[in-house]
Amino acid sequence: MTSNPGPKTWTEFFAGDHAIYVNARHLQVHYERQARDLLRLLAGRVRPRLLDFGCGDALAAPDLAAAGAKVWLYDAAPGVRERLSRRYVGTPGIVVLGEGDWEALRGGDFDVVLVNSVLQYLERAGTEALVVRLAGLLAPGGELVLADVVPPGFGLVADLRALLVPAARHGYLGPALLGLGRTFFSAYRGLRHTAGFSTWSEPEVRELARRHGLQAERLPFNVGFNTRRMTFRLGAGPVGTAPAGTRTLS
Repeated sequence: MTSNPGPKTWTEFFAGDHAIYVNARHLQVHYERQARDLLRLLAGRVRPRLLDFGCGDALAAPDLAAAGAKVWLYDAAPGVRERLSRRYVGTPGIVVLGEGDWEALRGGDFDVVLVNSVLQYLERAGTEALVVRLAGLLAPGGELVLADVVPPGFGLVADLRALLVPAARHGYLGPALLGLGRTFFSAYRGLRHTAGFSTWSEPEVRELARRHGLQAERLPFNVGFNTRRMTFRLGAGPVGTAPAGTRTLS
């Protein structure tokens, strides 16, 4: 009998069964908050073309599409892409990209490229390459959004608070506590050592942008419940301002 060695990469981890979301209620609340923050982020753009890179379950996508955005979803895990394809088949305003579709993308396709809660799972060199690739997909006046960026010295207490305070408020505190135990004994802890868990300071993000001809602005809010993490807009010109002539996203 062969034992299951467990995931060796973050892509394998998130493609499999994990306890990051403790139950359906947690998943719902998480994406409701994400949808609210993303709509705030997109305000000022009319019918924006948004690429969500590393999108995960992407349950906020219908809210963005209903508000007028055209949303493209891409995740590196084939199983996640298959699940998204089944969920959003025929859904107006939402396109799920396959591996070949992602590789075929060219410059000028998107007004906003979102990378939410992804950088911590990439090595520094991988982040550099990704920023170059995604910035090259932006239309004039477009912006690359790096969200839920983990700062150095980020402690366990802040992560616990970001999980347990919403859990108590929205009625899933018991499952959240059980989920913490499950995560503690899962592959997640080991992967943080073997696969890495990257952190970025605000000056480092600004320098990353500068190296690739971009300007960075830290937003006054983060996407999601974890207020100690950071969200940045990166653009070729002054960031945080939509091109002239755009209207507010409804």
